[in-house]
Amino acid sequence: MGKQISVGSRTHYCYRMRCSSLFFSAGAAIAARKRVRIVFVGGYLGAGKTTLLWNAAKILVARGKRVGVITNDQAPDLVDTGLLARQGLSVGKVAGSCFCCNFRGLIRAAGKLRDEVRADVLLAEPVGSCTDLSGAILQPLKERFREEFVPTPLSVLADPERVSRVLDGKRSGMHRGTAYIVRKQLEEADRILISKVDRLRKTRITALMKSISAAFTDTPVRTISSLTGMGVAEWLDDVLSSDKAGRRIADIDYDLYAEGEAALGWMNAEIDLDAGECCVPDWRLLCLFLMQRIQDSCRVRKAPVGHVKMLMSTGDKACAVNMTCLKGNIDLRGEVDDSVPKARLVVNARVEMPPEDLECLLRENLDVLLKGRVKISYRRLHRFRPGRPEPTHRYRGVVRPH
Repeated sequence: MGKQISVGSRTHYCYRMRCSSLFFSAGAAIAARKRVRIVFVGGYLGAGKTTLLWNAAKILVARGKRVGVITNDQAPDLVDTGLLARQGLSVGKVAGSCFCCNFRGLIRAAGKLRDEVRADVLLAEPVGSCTDLSGAILQPLKERFREEFVPTPLSVLADPERVSRVLDGKRSGMHRGTAYIVRKQLEEADRILISKVDRLRKTRITALMKSISAAFTDTPVRTISSLTGMGVAEWLDDVLSSDKAGRRIADIDYDLYAEGEAALGWMNAEIDLDAGECCVPDWRLLCLFLMQRIQDSCRVRKAPVGHVKMLMSTGDKACAVNMTCLKGNIDLRGEVDDSVPKARLVVNARVEMPPEDLECLLRENLDVLLKGRVKISYRRLHRFRPGRPEPTHRYRGVVRPH
């Protein structure tokens, strides 16, 4: 997988020089193929995985480490990829299928980042609706690519609200397949990270720690805030100091797993907006108002949200908007240039409704907000329901260290 260094073999070289050249080249090839630690962060849609990886990358870079990030989605035009790349990170992506079902794509992306960036650490974010990561990713990595990559303990980010509903058995409108996926993600975790604790009272955190620890008795549980960075450095120190990855494999009912994934409508869109000679709108507020209208529409329909993400960019500036529930706050970060008449909008939506309805929500609300004053051009739009997961590898037993 690493860059191979060719060996000179002109016949007039003396034997000693040739041996020396061979030795040097072999050593360089081994160095190019250094074993790289790879950190997988799982967890259901909207748990805060991308923000966690961004904070983790900043910490590692400050420590003098070379870092690469691998994003993953069932379709192209991923907000997370654009957002992380704009932060100056080296980003690879596996689009069109999950890591599990495109294991070769994962290995290609990891190998490319390792070689081009000479990465010390790779941070990888699987699709949020995926589970069976231990059996389909970590075990084949440990057995087939042990000389190239060192997987660290599988960390699963747990959204407090969603996990509480799963553990108390009251799904409160959550699809049974969604609840199943969330539970299985926690079952296979080597580390469980309770996210968004900056929004919780101490009593709620204590109760949540207690209930998760009782349900998953031999899995370490810690609290973390992807947004503020609280606990991120400590978590990194923990996982990077251990190679005990994939210590358990969950028993997965693939019929129910597939049902849970198919409950979501998926839509990815890339849109050009051109105000022309008209008054340039406040692109940042437009993005916020569009998200608010989509949230209101989902709430009226009582359609549970995995996540809806938007990235609005004008030249080298961009803002990101994120919505993960029907009643919660909408997160808006970043700035754009309101003097620029052209902008590009990328939208990723994962909502429990038919994907064609998601497209209608987007088109109708954009039209209402812009009222014909801005030209709207859909460069790409993908909408679908995920197909049945078909992993490249699926191990039923844990691979032991050699």
